Amino acid sequence: MPVKAYDLTGRTAFVTGAASGIGRATALLLAEAGATVHCADRDEQGLHETATRIKAAGGTAHTHPLDVSDRTQVEQAVTAAAAVAPAKAGTATASATATSATPRLDILAAIAGVMHSSPVLETRDEDLDRVLDINFKGVLYACRAAARIMIDSGSGGSIVTMASGAVDTGGPGLLCYGAAKAAVVQLTKTLATEVGPHGIRVNAVAPGWIRTPMTARHDTETQSRTEEFMARMSPLGRVGEPDDIAHAVLHLASDAASFTTGQLLRPNGGVAMPW
Repeated sequence: MPVKAYDLTGRTAFVTGAASGIGRATALLLAEAGATVHCADRDEQGLHETATRIKAAGGTAHTHPLDVSDRTQVEQAVTAAAAVAPAKAGTATASATATSATPRLDILAAIAGVMHSSPVLETRDEDLDRVLDINFKGVLYACRAAARIMIDSGSGGSIVTMASGAVDTGGPGLLCYGAAKAAVVQLTKTLATEVGPHGIRVNAVAPGWIRTPMTARHDTETQSRTEEFMARMSPLGRVGEPDDIAHAVLHLASDAASFTTGQLLRPNGGVAMPW
């Protein structure tokens, strides 16, 4: 990396949602910056592809197939990741590395999430439960597990959660998704105040419209019209790409943001400008 503050060599990162989209882009970028990256997702094939790309570029990756809405699975995976000492670039599997004397986790990027849209009057309880379980509880489980390890290791760390531009703009059909992301924002602020004395920073990223598999929910023509509309709303005249958000996560995870905590970073192309 050209700037030392962004060098993550020797650090361990755990990334949820790493099988595709923003999660994959983040895992790739953190690995490029030198981190040993533990990739978690329920999509095992996608996980394998992400890890393969990291290793092909000379980085170190481990995979953890899991459902983020399952607290036990998340806690076990985060604990296992923290027990693996960072390996030399290119190491293929966890078995090729030694376990750390003191479990350590330097970075958590809690990115896994699902999209759901339905009018308030048509929203089913099971829809709300599913979105809250994945988009909020899944983040909470990862944050708690990571924070406990960071506190015990005494080495500090950085936790980055994934909010959404929906917390600023609202809109029809966004009850479940927006409520879950608003809860993530509150979790981020609260946790930042509680773990700050341990040298742990907690921040959130609120992306605007990003071109990912999750946002590609329509037929090609409808998707194209949606992206054209979102691009017109942005002063920059374009929609976002996963790398745009991955770079925001890298900044918050790195020493470049050593005095930043409890903040909501909005890489949204200027679609919303809250002050």
